[in-house]
Amino acid sequence: MEYGIAYLSIIPVRDEPSDKSEMVTQILFGECFKVLEKNNGWCFVHLFYDDYEGWIDEKMCYYVTSDIYEKLSNDNVFVSHETVNVIQRAKKETPFMIVSGSTLPFYNTKKKTFSIDDEVFYFYGDISESKEDNIRLSITDAALNYVDTPYLWGGRSPFGIDCSGFTQIVYKLNGIKIPRDTSQQVELGRTISFVEKAKPGDLVFFDDDEGNIIHVGIILEDNKIIHASGKVRVDLIDHQGIFNNETKKYTHRLRVIKQIL
Repeated sequence: MEYGIAYLSIIPVRDEPSDKSEMVTQILFGECFKVLEKNNGWCFVHLFYDDYEGWIDEKMCYYVTSDIYEKLSNDNVFVSHETVNVIQRAKKETPFMIVSGSTLPFYNTKKKTFSIDDEVFYFYGDISESKEDNIRLSITDAALNYVDTPYLWGGRSPFGIDCSGFTQIVYKLNGIKIPRDTSQQVELGRTISFVEKAKPGDLVFFDDDEGNIIHVGIILEDNKIIHASGKVRVDLIDHQGIFNNETKKYTHRLRVIKQIL
């Protein structure tokens, strides 16, 4: 078994071992994975954070030892809510850009450093860790930082994100791990019967005509929801679903509300 870590800002994960294959998710800087298979320059990987699997270009794979992987697997420090963060290599003058939701391996709070193998990085921003106080406010604040981010199937970054990638990253920024896909996220938590009883930070799910869960968003105050549809946007929500005030139409049909906080 081989192990790797994302040494690039964003690594696309594809459904098949080809650049032409659809992107199903992304690995953000500092997230680690197992390499299960290799095929003609491609690696089939299992992501530690959410157990997702897919293919990445082997040229984007930075290998680490099993010991480092085990230590990384227990590391739980993330970057701040800032959309883009600049980190500095200790041995190089050129700064390096990472996005919110990236992981800082072996972060030293006193020295403001983290490391991958022998490479030391400096990060002077605020880190995100699990917050017990005002968690709902923290989640909604993090979500609002993504407003106008373009929709991107498989995306998990402020440069492009899909609906379940959005909810996953927002929760990750607050130290809460949830699965990658909408169909997995809907299995979590306690069901809320009425929109009026939902609280900011709760997840709301929507279905299609066949009853399949196809969309998810995060409840805000004042009967509003933030979700990724075309872009990350704030719309109204009621017992029917999401109402787009610009088009004066309902765009998504409400299926269930889940409280997992």
